[in-house]
Amino acid sequence: MRIALVHDYIKEYGGAERVLEVLHELYPDAPVYTTVYLPQFLGPHRERFKNWEIRESWARWVPFRHKLISPLRLLSPLLFKSFDFSEYDVVIVSATGAYSPNMIDKKFALQACYCHTPPRYLYGYETAREWKKNPLFNILGTVLNQFLRRVDVESSENVDYFIANSREVASRIKKLYNRDSTVIYPPVDTESIKYKVLSIKEKNKKIPNTKYLIPNAYFLAGGRLARPKHIDLIIKACGELGVPLKIFGKGFAGYEQILKQVQNDTSRLRLDNIEFLGEVTDEEKFELMKNSKAYIFAATDEDFGITPVEAMSVGTPVIAYRGGGLLESVVEDKTGVFFDELTEESLISAIKHFDDSNHRSMTAACKKQAQKFSKERFKKEIKNFIESKSA
Repeated sequence: MRIALVHDYIKEYGGAERVLEVLHELYPDAPVYTTVYLPQFLGPHRERFKNWEIRESWARWVPFRHKLISPLRLLSPLLFKSFDFSEYDVVIVSATGAYSPNMIDKKFALQACYCHTPPRYLYGYETAREWKKNPLFNILGTVLNQFLRRVDVESSENVDYFIANSREVASRIKKLYNRDSTVIYPPVDTESIKYKVLSIKEKNKKIPNTKYLIPNAYFLAGGRLARPKHIDLIIKACGELGVPLKIFGKGFAGYEQILKQVQNDTSRLRLDNIEFLGEVTDEEKFELMKNSKAYIFAATDEDFGITPVEAMSVGTPVIAYRGGGLLESVVEDKTGVFFDELTEESLISAIKHFDDSNHRSMTAACKKQAQKFSKERFKKEIKNFIESKSA
């Protein structure tokens, strides 16, 4: 089969881009169509897409396009319609919820959409930018979003088959598009990365930006540092308890400034042990996860949540807000614990409950649970799905 891949844009590296990467492993000859490709902003992950055949839209000629990622969503239907897919049998769209990538002229190709989520900003889910706080932006955004919702629903009608990355997202697809979908969980690399037993000296040489990686001596949070992840809440709770916390990842939409402000608020909180590590490589990330006491995740309406499963893959339990896709991956009191409210008190109570539990006994259960989301399982399910629908 002649297959093409479609992705909203490539400027950040997160869970959606990891899925795109594995899709490309499965179909290495498939070109990737995207609005803009900006590897200079990918940090330690910029080499991942180096040898791919990436076909950008005419937005690549737009000046300062790296600063116009959000406004470009207004043009995204035109950008995706400008591509020619007449030579393909199957087009697999990786829809992150940012643009309208399903608005393509697929010609005679089968169009399968791997949906990470319908656009959060269109349907009332918490987003990275607080645009409603500005009265002018609130008015303009409300008007424009009415138009974009119509475009989004229209583009969903172009899809032959939806694949949802969780039951949570499948329910959104049904509610918003009145379409059924098949759940295929995202891939987590639980096999290919081998974890050596390193001495403390070797660990700190490996990750020079952090203090000593003494096993089970700190909590960990991170990933894409955006407002819906509520990293500020995690900082406050750990500061209140005076427990060490390490945070990895790149800030988004100015959220890192909010986090620094929280860190610097020493009038009430004890934050001497709060460390920001910035972007890290996969090897560094898994080393951080493996040595942490628990991975804390406080996102609201999470679509799936790859980083908690990555933590479990190395035997590290998860402390998570009860909601979204985490209800499908974390097994309460076996691979982690939940907290029920997005408050310091609720998270502090969960951390204390976790400390009182026999969390070291969770290691084997965490690794076993993570295997349900392996990369090989994902490849097999995607391949079987595409072949069955295109037969």
